[in-house]
Amino acid sequence: MARIIAIANQKGGVGKTTTAVNLAAAIAVSEQRVLLIDLDPQANASSGLGIGSRPLNENVYALLEGSKQVRDLLCATPVPLLDIVPAGSDLYGLDLVMASHEDRYERLRNALISVRDEYAYIIFDCPPSLGLLTLNGLAAADSVLIPMQCEYYALEGLSQLMNTIKIVRGNTNESLEIEGVLLTMFDKRNNLARQVAGDVRDHFGASVFNAVIPRNVRLSEAPSFGKPIILYDI
Repeated sequence: MARIIAIANQKGGVGKTTTAVNLAAAIAVSEQRVLLIDLDPQANASSGLGIGSRPLNENVYALLEGSKQVRDLLCATPVPLLDIVPAGSDLYGLDLVMASHEDRYERLRNALISVRDEYAYIIFDCPPSLGLLTLNGLAAADSVLIPMQCEYYALEGLSQLMNTIKIVRGNTNESLEIEGVLLTMFDKRNNLARQVAGDVRDHFGASVFNAVIPRNVRLSEAPSFGKPIILYDI
């Protein structure tokens, strides 16, 4: 049965999509089947794997709205063993469409039951908000991985995310764990970056991964070629 990890932080520009795409690709290269689900209306995870934004009836909107099943929406990627359910701009209106549905926060979890045994990992790229899409991701996940960039205001708003996780645990997913905090965009030459990294480690302790993602031009370029870094920088 797949381990499900949500990549989430309501603060934008912290490396959620880069983390989701490259983590999924790295696991797949290790010869384990992975499903990446793009929950962000910007569809950057989709385009970062060469898929691009898809129309309403071909993206995760149709899954959450209930007109399609996961298998109807699977797309192969350039990485063997890595599939994706793409996103589309229609997702911006999903909150209003689903407002009257009592199970609106559990749609994703229920939809994944049919394919969970077919993958080793399922990874969600959540949008930079704490709305319906992120709440579906948190309700369906075993754990949440939180990317944090090593810049000023890194901890800003994090209390809101932690409070949301607490609410999810109390209502839809009592077993939700913190997978860890991942420091991103680190520049060792920058005093502020080193200070922020230290502050985050002081705050979260052992929950912070030892691995730190540096600022890297190739990592920034890879999505424009529709490839994860593991295929682009070779």
